[in-house]
Amino acid sequence: MKRILSLLVVSLFLLGQSALHAAEVTVFAATRLTDALKETATAYEKQSGDKILFNFGASSLLERQIEEGAPADIFFSADEAKMDSLDKKDLILKETRKSRLSNSLVIVTSADSDLKITSPADLTSSKVRRIALADPKAVPAGVYSKAFLEKEKLWLEVEPKVVPVDNVRAALAAVESGNIEVGMVFKTDASISKKVKVAYEVPAASGPKISYPLAVTKNAKQVESAKKFVAYLNSDDVAKIFEKYGFIVLK
Repeated sequence: MKRILSLLVVSLFLLGQSALHAAEVTVFAATRLTDALKETATAYEKQSGDKILFNFGASSLLERQIEEGAPADIFFSADEAKMDSLDKKDLILKETRKSRLSNSLVIVTSADSDLKITSPADLTSSKVRRIALADPKAVPAGVYSKAFLEKEKLWLEVEPKVVPVDNVRAALAAVESGNIEVGMVFKTDASISKKVKVAYEVPAASGPKISYPLAVTKNAKQVESAKKFVAYLNSDDVAKIFEKYGFIVLK
């Protein structure tokens, strides 16, 4: 009995020591990365003992939060511009920065819609009254969409129809509800919804260059643990998870 009690005490002590050494790594990440990163974190926590905490949102909002001193160990942005902004302010560890993922833009309608979109020019049709976009002034999905429509010389004509929303998931939800006829979102967002269908996919050759960079922040409280998690995110095993959710993994 004494031996059993002794083993129990030792086990509890070791568990306590393990808990003391486990780190909590806080990741600020673009909304679209939610599903893939949660799956990744579950696997990583089991093998590392560390706890991964997330703050998901529009990259523009996350960038501002980090600039204002929010406790982020890692930033995973949906575009290079937001990471560039932090880089210029010396708020990331430059050697940890990597462009990890890419994506593509699609035009979506609700799953039961009869609306036909065979080219971006169809967005100018009178049948399309409203277009849901993540904020084209700040949110990457909206910025990319606006850049593409400008390139196609369509922006001035469709701009009055644009309904800007907080992020790409909100744009998707607006179309899912049937309240807005079409939306422009990332292909990865469209792929997880059964309530929308892809009416048109922007060809990679004519679409904007979409890149998702990640980096450890300069003011990270868990620098070494954050670096380890970034290394894990850059691994081949995690690449398979990203690909499962429709992302293009950059080498």
